[in-house]
This record gives sequence, structure tokens and C-alpha cells, in this order.
Amino acid sequence: MSVSFTSQWGTRRLKWSTSKIGSGKTPSGGAEGYADSGITFLRSQNIHFSGLKLEDVAYIDRATHRDMWSTRVLFGDVLLNITGASLGRATCTSSDLGEANVNQHVCIIRPTPGTNSRYMAYALGSQPVQEQIRELQVGGNRDGLNFEQVGNLELPAAPQNEQHRIANFLDTETTRIDRIYDLRARQQTLLEEAAIRRVYDAVRGTHLSAERKESGLDWLGTVPANWRIGAVSYYFEVELGKMLNQERAQGEHLRPYLRVANVQWDRIDVTNLAMMDFPPAEQARYRLKDGDLLVNEGGSWPGRAAVWSGEISEIYYQKALHRIREQGAEITRWLYYCLVAAERLRVFQVQGNTSTMTHLTREQLRSQRFPFPEVPTQARLVAELDRAASRDAEVQLLLSRQLTLLAERRQALITAAVTGQFDVSTASGRSVTEGVTA
Repeated sequence: MSVSFTSQWGTRRLKWSTSKIGSGKTPSGGAEGYADSGITFLRSQNIHFSGLKLEDVAYIDRATHRDMWSTRVLFGDVLLNITGASLGRATCTSSDLGEANVNQHVCIIRPTPGTNSRYMAYALGSQPVQEQIRELQVGGNRDGLNFEQVGNLELPAAPQNEQHRIANFLDTETTRIDRIYDLRARQQTLLEEAAIRRVYDAVRGTHLSAERKESGLDWLGTVPANWRIGAVSYYFEVELGKMLNQERAQGEHLRPYLRVANVQWDRIDVTNLAMMDFPPAEQARYRLKDGDLLVNEGGSWPGRAAVWSGEISEIYYQKALHRIREQGAEITRWLYYCLVAAERLRVFQVQGNTSTMTHLTREQLRSQRFPFPEVPTQARLVAELDRAASRDAEVQLLLSRQLTLLAERRQALITAAVTGQFDVSTASGRSVTEGVTA
């Protein structure tokens, strides 16, 4: 391992300061083996640098807990995520946790007497240790860390009395940073919720002063009396893209094309586009036009949609995408906002099962009914929603930058403290949130 760092007290392999390194398992039957209450069962989504997040915690019954006796969690254990996207997140357990166990994605690290578990958790979250974890994953195509790798991690080796002072200092300062971070994250959530409510109210015409009628759509409620309710296919042309294969990755008519991964909500990513052969006889049918609405047919988020705005003069699309095109005066951008409201209210019942990918079929999309005001009203509401979305995007960008800055400064403070770059008994961490106020 090439990662090295300087600590005032030198470094020490984690295994030399632990009496246990191990993980649990998933109960027999998987998620179906969970109980409605009982023993807290910790999974990787519960392990965060700022502590345990138990909002969606699972439970196991006492019999399962007894069978998994070797992976019972004790007060003062350090928990480390060893697989998945959250790999490397670590925290330590407090006395108010009660009885608990873990699954195979969470590693229990039990410090030896004389090692402060809070200090160890902070050290695992420091920049040099996180870099060690990242390096272990580079080039190896590994799914996660094994126990030997965890044990060989190099941690700063602060003396016991210093560990206690550092942990107390970081408890105070990171709590303050985390409070600001949670506030900013909550602001993001509220902004997203307000945006969805704005779209839903616009699609219902809530703020328009007009006689209202039952829409005939259970999810929609009432709409202005002069609005039409109609199927997508009545107002728009709906087509699936072209089935593609690797044999067509070469040819005389290579053209860029869009896949499911390119279509995000209200954004089409045109970086790293794939190329495929589209003979002249197919080009008219599968070539996108400015204003076409693309809707994901499958993938991880069926129904996700965005309007093509012509960033590239000639581009095509694959079979896993529905292309919706204006064939009259109705506006695809209005239909996009209808799809946003419908998706958030889980209107579409996509087809699939536990062993196959879910799909939003062409017939489902064509037959789905939405409200359509007069075209000038569609245009006005779309313009209002677009302006609001643009303002929201600016605020979201600012909040995202602040969250990134807070996370970076939190880690920088932890790194400096656990490696002895300053004396925590006389220092203050208040400078780490300079420019990011509550």
C-alpha cells in the first residue's frame, strides 16, 4: 500500500489495537426474515460518519439474534461499512443503542482496552485512512474490504490520554458542523418537495380561478371545467427506439445515440455517447427532433423523462426509450410536467417481477390519460414552471456546494486532530465553517 502520512505519534495497524474484526450475515430468507420489532439489525445504510441513522432500521427476532451470537454489537464497538457505495463509512456505538446485530456488509471492530473507540472511528474517517481504503479498491475489481485488509489499515497512534481529549474535541466540533449540514440537507429536501407540489398544482390548475370538475383520474382530483382529459396517444406520436446490438457498433453510418442512462429527470447527458450504425433507411424514423420528449422504458427508473433540446444536430435513440413527438398543437413540455406529477404519485404500475427488469410499456404510456388546458395556458404554465425550476436549480447548486464544503472541512478537522497537527486542548474548530453559516 503506497499511501503514507505523517502523525505526531507515528502509526499503528488497526489489528494491533483490536480484539475482534468480523461481520454478520443476512438472516435466512433475506429481508423476509426481518421482524416488525425486536433486536436492532444494522445495515450499511445505518452507518454514517455522523453516527447511526436508525430511521429505516430493520429488526430481527431474539432467536435469530441468539443464532448470530458472534456478531452481537457491544457498546464501544466501531462499525465500518466494507462493501457498496458507502464503503469506508465508520462510526462507534453508544450506550443507548441497546441490543443489536449486523449484516455481512458491516464490519465490527472491537478496540482493545486502552484504545478509545470514538478516536478510532474518527481516525477511520480521516483523509489518510480513507485514501488507504480507496487504494485497496483501485484496479482490483473488488466488491469490498476483507477482514485482513481492514486489520492492516494504518491509523495514527495517539497516546490513550490524547485519544480521549481528541475524541471529546471532535465530538463538540463535528456536532456543530453536522447540525449545519443537516440543516442544509433539510433545505434541499424542502425545496424538492415544494417543487413537486408546484408541478402537481400546475397540472391540476389549482391556482386558476375557474369552475372546476372531477377529472376522472383518481390521482388528480379536480381540474378547471374547460380542460380536456385525454390519452397520450390522442395528442402525441409515441414510438420506441431501435433495437441495437454490438454487430452494429461498426458500419458506414455510425451515429451517436441515446440510452436509458443518458435520460435523467429534465436533463439529457450527452457526454460519452455510444455510436451505432444507422443506415439511411432508418435515419428518418429514429432521428430525434428538437422538442421530442424521451421517456425511459426500462432500467432503474422507468418513466424518467426529459425533453430533447437539440444540443447535437444529429442524434438517435435506442429501443429502451420512448420518443414522444408533437403531432398537433399540444406541447411536449407540458406532458413532461404531467409525467413528473404522475411519477411522484406512483401512477404508473410498471411491469416486471423480482427476477426481471421493470418496464413501462408503450401501450401503458400511450393509454395514460392526462389533463390538457388550452394551448396558450399550457405555454404559460410551462413558462412559469421552467422559471421556478431555474431558480430552484441555482439554490440547489448553492446548497450542494455548501454541503461539499462542510464535508471537506469536517474531514480536514478530523485529520488534523487525529494526527496531532494541533493541540486540541487549546484549539477551536470554529474556523472550519467560515463562510458556511447556519
